Amino acid sequence: MNSEPRERTGLVYTAAVLGALLIVAGLVFVMLHSTQPEPLGANRVAERTKALGELRGYENDALNTTGWVDPAKGLVRLRIEDAMEIVEREWRANPSAARSNLIARVDKANPPPAPPAPSPFE
Repeated sequence: MNSEPRERTGLVYTAAVLGALLIVAGLVFVMLHSTQPEPLGANRVAERTKALGELRGYENDALNTTGWVDPAKGLVRLRIEDAMEIVEREWRANPSAARSNLIARVDKANPPPAPPAPSPFE
């Protein structure tokens, strides 16, 4: 007589736990499918492809052609091969002069920033 209620109680608990797990699994499934972003449209893909092509073209132009960076300062952009050849020639001739020349060119191209404005609270 006593074994039958225990079996029913165990069966009820098992069904309740299984039901709770199925409810949680269903909620997870619904959450995953409702929070997925929409795929990129063809127009967005075309925009990104065009922007990447423009960027690569600009990078190729900057690396492989000569041109003015800042005519007012007298700064030019050289091809990588030409710049490496000039640096190599200078460093073979006189390394200390080449180093000081390089530092002077970097300082000319990148002047130090202006001092910060004084704080009105100090």
